[in-house]
Amino acid sequence: MSLNETGTVANPETSTAQPAQGAAVKPAAERIAKPTWLKVKAPAGENYLRIREMASELKLATVCQEARCPNIGECWGGGTATFMLMGEVCTRGCRFCNVKTGNPKGKIDNEEPDKIGWAIAQMGLEYVVLTSVDRDDLPDQGADHFGRTIEVLKKNDPKLIVEVLTPDFRGQSELVERIVRAKPDVFAHNIETVERLTKRVRDPRATYRQSLRVLEMVKEMDPTRYTKSSIMLGLGEEKEEVLQALRDLRAVGCDVVTFGQYLQPTKRHLKVESFVTPEEFAEWQKVSESMGFLYVASGPLVRSSYRAGEFFMKGMVERQRLAAQGE
Repeated sequence: MSLNETGTVANPETSTAQPAQGAAVKPAAERIAKPTWLKVKAPAGENYLRIREMASELKLATVCQEARCPNIGECWGGGTATFMLMGEVCTRGCRFCNVKTGNPKGKIDNEEPDKIGWAIAQMGLEYVVLTSVDRDDLPDQGADHFGRTIEVLKKNDPKLIVEVLTPDFRGQSELVERIVRAKPDVFAHNIETVERLTKRVRDPRATYRQSLRVLEMVKEMDPTRYTKSSIMLGLGEEKEEVLQALRDLRAVGCDVVTFGQYLQPTKRHLKVESFVTPEEFAEWQKVSESMGFLYVASGPLVRSSYRAGEFFMKGMVERQRLAAQGE
């Protein structure tokens, strides 16, 4: 799964997920108590309610709801939402993610790009994030579906800023290129964790180096595309390992990085090794900014499509568009 949307209760989807193979479960008496800084207010507001009702009426899958994201009220209230393409069954089984694992057997709604495009036009959003489950069952792993959706959105509203949070497409350059050609404003792909922990945290097909290569290919294909990645903390990573991950991201030209707290979606998933304090997150933000990232969002409740980052990305994209027009 390409998502790094661990919410206060679960990752995308519900408790229908398959048990994680070999996942260690810490006895209840030994589990670390959740700190107070992970508590948030219930979402509210006119714009939030309007988008929630419309998403329900149109039967759109938003990661914001499925992941029970703690920032949903803030994001929807400000005109930002994340939509999940190509169904609700992932062909991979990452041990941090609560998305249902299985074989969709090639089933896909070919009209979804137009449906999503029409729905978003009705919502009046300014910034949209498109993500998806992994679809290894499809010949192109869903790359053309991603590309067509971006193209529909851009045609319907040229001013709409589109970010994609994609799978790794097994590192196949022609599939990454299909999405780059559609010209999303931001191309995000998450490394999720440090290199040492990747085999334990992610599906065996999702390697650390392969994810870095995806981000590198985007820059090789179109240096003007902004690239973005995300790291979960609290899985047992060491400080030097996080520093190396940041160096690796900068080495492939990654522009934006976000840090968030890993939260265990169910007892069957990887346990939380530590709750990182807000002060530690603030320190990682300073370190990352000093390394040259254009923007860093770092905090316990930050997720890969966190709105604070989108405010900054929105400004960068608009300035880039004006420069391209010679203004």
